[in-house]
Amino acid sequence: MYIHELRNWPDFYWDRIKIDPLISECHLEQGKLAGLIQTLGLPLRSESILRTFTEDVLKTSEIEGEKLDKDQVRSSVARRLGLDIESMIPVDRHVEGIVEMMFDAMKHYTLPLSEERLFAWHAALFPTGRSGLNIIKVAQWRDDAEGPMQVVSGPIGKEKVHYQAPNAQFLSKEMALLINWFNNEDRLDLILKSGIAHLWFVTLHPFDDGNGRIGRTLTDMLLARSEHSSERFYSLSAQIQKERKEYYRILENTQKDNLDITKWLEWFLNCLLHAIHASKDILKDILIKANFWKENGEIIFNARQIKVVNKLLDGLEGKLTTSKWAKLAKCSQDTAYRDILDLIDKKVLIRNPSGGRSSHYELTKST
Repeated sequence: MYIHELRNWPDFYWDRIKIDPLISECHLEQGKLAGLIQTLGLPLRSESILRTFTEDVLKTSEIEGEKLDKDQVRSSVARRLGLDIESMIPVDRHVEGIVEMMFDAMKHYTLPLSEERLFAWHAALFPTGRSGLNIIKVAQWRDDAEGPMQVVSGPIGKEKVHYQAPNAQFLSKEMALLINWFNNEDRLDLILKSGIAHLWFVTLHPFDDGNGRIGRTLTDMLLARSEHSSERFYSLSAQIQKERKEYYRILENTQKDNLDITKWLEWFLNCLLHAIHASKDILKDILIKANFWKENGEIIFNARQIKVVNKLLDGLEGKLTTSKWAKLAKCSQDTAYRDILDLIDKKVLIRNPSGGRSSHYELTKST
């Protein structure tokens, strides 16, 4: 029996002795992070928001097995933040859609939730009316025309059913109940409420696809309310991606258990704490980038060099080779090699000692 089949659904309960200290710790860490952010100047603060929001968009999709183009996401986020960044590129409408949905939730976190708003988010997620090659119902609740909504894994013929959502005929009533609770339940701590909202929404699984991403967006919206801020400096989705296996395990166990959701809340609140702590790494990288340009302020860089060095400072995936430089800077390999040699002479880059065709380059350790 799934929890949505229980007689008292959705009257969740939990052990306050276990949960209340975790909520207090989350608030404390939120406050510490906010204090740290206040010490940053506006450029670093803006860069931090850009990095975090970009990471949030990328990771909420990766949890669902979808890898978005990082540069497209960064460009889309930067435009919405009003930031002028290097290498702004065109963005496809699928990327724009997910950024638009998450921006609406964060920038307008005080506005009420509604069926219309959820449908608009869903339409933004699936602008072509397809999920991959499959046609899905967009901006409307699922109808189970092809059978019950199930979460399955394994090869065809040997599928394992992890969860089965409520029958579609009950969705209008169930979602109305959730939306009313989301808008009007003001007795709960908002961090606690964000964990409950996430579980409740993904348990209903009201759409053909996109439920995880919309569920995490609702969580972010309530976290923004808890901080009275639309600016986000940590990514819960990035942390969930790191703990993805445990996330699905605790979710499945909770959905097959009773209405005591203590274990789910313990995991959720600890995941949130981990996300806040991880944000310090992002801030550290941003400070390293700022210090690099400050320390090398007297060195003359051309536009190609600035672009590629920034890619390195932002955590370029893989090794920097001459061919990769040429691709990033959109230049010939001869020009890329001259750019690299110039920065080696200026002690900005060092050549990896492996040499030969496998040669690659790194920023000097002083950065």
